[in-house]
Amino acid sequence: MAEDTAKTIQDEAKEAEGRNGVEEAQSHSLFEQALLGTANEKGADSETEAEEEKQPRLARGTNAARTASAPAHAMDAYAEKSASFPETGELVEGTVIDVDLPRAELYVDLPPFGTGLMYGREFMTARDIIKKITVGDTITAKIIERENARGYIELSLKEARAALVWSEAEDLSRSGEALHLIVKDANKGGLIIEWKGVQGFLPASQLGAEHYPRVEDGDKQKIQDELKKLVGERVDITILTAVPKEGKLIFTEKGQGAKERSEIADKYAVGDEVEGEITGIVDFGVFVKVEEGLEGLAHISELDWGLVEDPRRMFKVGENVRAKVIDVSDGKISLSIKALKENPWIAAKEKYKKGDDVKGVIIKYNKYGALASIEEGVAGLVHISEFGTEEKLRETLELGRVYPFRITHFDPKDQKMALAFKKD
Repeated sequence: MAEDTAKTIQDEAKEAEGRNGVEEAQSHSLFEQALLGTANEKGADSETEAEEEKQPRLARGTNAARTASAPAHAMDAYAEKSASFPETGELVEGTVIDVDLPRAELYVDLPPFGTGLMYGREFMTARDIIKKITVGDTITAKIIERENARGYIELSLKEARAALVWSEAEDLSRSGEALHLIVKDANKGGLIIEWKGVQGFLPASQLGAEHYPRVEDGDKQKIQDELKKLVGERVDITILTAVPKEGKLIFTEKGQGAKERSEIADKYAVGDEVEGEITGIVDFGVFVKVEEGLEGLAHISELDWGLVEDPRRMFKVGENVRAKVIDVSDGKISLSIKALKENPWIAAKEKYKKGDDVKGVIIKYNKYGALASIEEGVAGLVHISEFGTEEKLRETLELGRVYPFRITHFDPKDQKMALAFKKD
């Protein structure tokens, strides 16, 4: 009976492929293969098994066939898989069932969803980790494709490891657990420290009394020289801030726990205006000491309405600034310096509209095209599609030069504008 059922389903699949093409036939494959897997298992003879062993591993194993256990439960298995299958980007845990080093392939059992496969570039980038893995080990991996062309759940071990490291960093930020780490390098703003492969920053303002650079005239080079003396030493620190999306990991040596930091930060509310001293400058913004034990970050996007490429050109360590509190969470505050400046988009709303011809200066290239500023703090994107290639765009629009444009999209509320280049 099982063989008849399998034959009937195979015939139906062929007919569907003939009528509607390969894509429709494949859309039925999950349920069909669940039944076929069991039917073939019961009816397989030694000759069939021998022939199967000749086929490549990727050609014979499918997620659906591995999931099925009996014809009576095939529909239940299919429904369960369809309803709860994890999405691309999610982490999954499974048991390693094969590691094939010569073919650069690793297989993971992921019940009830099927079999995961790590191969090619993903295998090679994680080969140092994979060398330590054996069959039977339980691993966590990240889904990069729910079902690839070969019927497997495609996995990434390296991305999963990074996600787990950042998750642990966030937990440590909340708990305030101490870490004993080596100082890798130093700059004028603080110390560079690595934790589990992630580069972090310990601002000078977050150093304890023992390590704080005491320079009378505040000379930045002398401060850096003092900080350089700490390179190679171990320091006891805690994670102050961990932001995975920005790759931002900030340490403190002051030893405050999450509770103490929260008590200080909770005195402030979104909208409060504060004044403080800049204690550190990094590529992604500036640190401002609001009070003893509390330092806020003003992200590079919150420094000015105009384009800021290097915060060091705008600010100096030791400088006093005013800022607005824009977020308070987990014992930390986020600041905006530009929020206390006049928003140029408000005035631009009264001056410009879609269809206007304007002149703009090219201030930056990005992967989407070029940014052109029509006045201080008001810039729009000239899309690369107008030029075909990045090389052609850069040949046509040079940095620092003024060109004529037409406004094709204008949204002052969200501070977005699109421009079209007006050719002579």
